[in-house]
Amino acid sequence: QVQLVESGGGLVQAGGSLRLSCAASGRTFSMYSMGWFRQAPGKEREFVAAVSWGGGSNTYYPDSVKGRFTISRDNAEKTVYLQMNNLKPEDTAVYYCAARKWTTAQAMDVMDGMEYWGKGTLVTVSS
Repeated sequence: QVQLVESGGGLVQAGGSLRLSCAASGRTFSMYSMGWFRQAPGKEREFVAAVSWGGGSNTYYPDSVKGRFTISRDNAEKTVYLQMNNLKPEDTAVYYCAARKWTTAQAMDVMDGMEYWGKGTLVTVSS
């Protein structure tokens, strides 16, 4: 079992930055590829970023956040991070952390494949 707890959300002005954290429990964190998804009010949950299992050498982003968001992991701390720069009002959403064992970063963009989810942290970007 893996439990995921997100933190770091809050209110920020457009153009600002936030760093989200997702702390994992369990002893097998390095075996999981990790991803971030988000869900805006009235919209479906969408993929934001992923990092591969192990050392995290591979990352994957959709075009909507590429160049602005960076995902990273610290296996010793059992934590995955999402650095978000140049935030836009359309980035406003609840951000969720997710985990899937032994898969590629590119395969992390499918919600149905995730094994574990956190409860989310709210990010609000004001214009």
